[in-house]
Parts: sequence; structure tokens; C-alpha cells
Amino acid sequence: MNIVLLTPEMPANTGNIGRSCVAVGAKLHLIGPLGFHLNERNLLRAGLDYWQDLDVTVYDSLADFFGRNPGVEERIFLSTTKAEQLYTDVSYPADAWIMFGPESAGIPEELLVAHRANCIRIPMLRERRSLNLSNAAAIVLYEALRQNGFPGLEAKGELHRLKWE
Repeated sequence: MNIVLLTPEMPANTGNIGRSCVAVGAKLHLIGPLGFHLNERNLLRAGLDYWQDLDVTVYDSLADFFGRNPGVEERIFLSTTKAEQLYTDVSYPADAWIMFGPESAGIPEELLVAHRANCIRIPMLRERRSLNLSNAAAIVLYEALRQNGFPGLEAKGELHRLKWE
């Protein structure tokens, strides 16, 4: 799985998303310009000690992203409050790319129109603008993983001091 953040603005959101990516083995793709520096304290604090294990690629621009990832346009899903279909109504391939836009503006409408069939939304009340970016990324990422049988992920946990009886 691949999470793509288009011009992210808030380091804490990116740190949280990076931590989620490490937890499930997903790759993180950051398309610039970024609204922060990758060594920023808020980014690293949100990512905790997971950041050094993150598979992350940074791109200069959207053109750089598409140029370095040929064929991605057939496997990319764009998460937006403007979509006509729910994130649960599409089938995610095991190598899906899920894009989220900047916190203040979302994905540009020109990009949404160009990928209309792959635009997805998380349901919420009409009066609300959007969910927090890191929460939205986790919701969609886990749906994509669920559809693919949570590949390589542990499905059962163990107690530390006691045993399940």
C-alpha cells in the first residue's frame, strides 16, 4: 500500500500518518512543496521512534510524482469530501496508492476531475468541512488493508503479564 500526501502543511499530521504507515508496512509519498521541514520536532514527535523505519519518498512536484511512478494513475485513489462514491465502495488492489490533499484546501479539482472514477469520500455530516488528515488516512488505509486480508499483519495480540483463558 502507498499513502500519498499532496503538499502536506502540518508536520504532526504527517508524523501520525508516517507512524501508521510503519505499523502496516505501507510506503509514504510526500509531494512538495511541504509546509514544514522533515527534521521538524512536531513531525518527529508525532512519528515517535518509528520515523527512522519509514519508507518515505519526497517529490518536488505533482509532475515529478507521476513521472517517477509510471502506471500509478490506474491504481490511485483520491480521498476528497467532493467525491460521489464512498471509500468502502471501491476495490483496492494490494498495491493501491491513496492520495490526500493539503489540510487547508484538499486535492485540486482539476486532479479530481481527471480521476473521477477513483475519487472516494468518507461519510460525515453535511455541515462539517472535513476530518483530520491523519484520521482520514488511517480510515481509508485500513479499509484497503481489510479488503486485501491484512497481508503480513498480526491479527491476534497477546497479554504481557496474563494469559487469555
